[in-house]
Amino acid sequence: MIANYGYEDGSGHYYIRIDTSKCADCKDKGCISACPETLFATELDDFDDEVVLIREDARNTLQNSCSQCKASGEIELCTKACTADAIGFSW
Repeated sequence: MIANYGYEDGSGHYYIRIDTSKCADCKDKGCISACPETLFATELDDFDDEVVLIREDARNTLQNSCSQCKASGEIELCTKACTADAIGFSW
């Protein structure tokens, strides 16, 4: 299942996509430690698999939270750390 975390406003849409079926197979969860803004957390899904999600309190701030990586040209810190290739962006 593809989970989209984020928001839309007058300036655009800002979402991080996580493929939970790929994420569930990942043992490393490297995206969590790779994110300088600590946006990622884990929880058990409906099938009792541990998957990564975007913290509830961070979902409406992705434009600002991810700007540090975007400005430095390292927008893919979390995607590079994701060995399961489960993370994508939409903005």
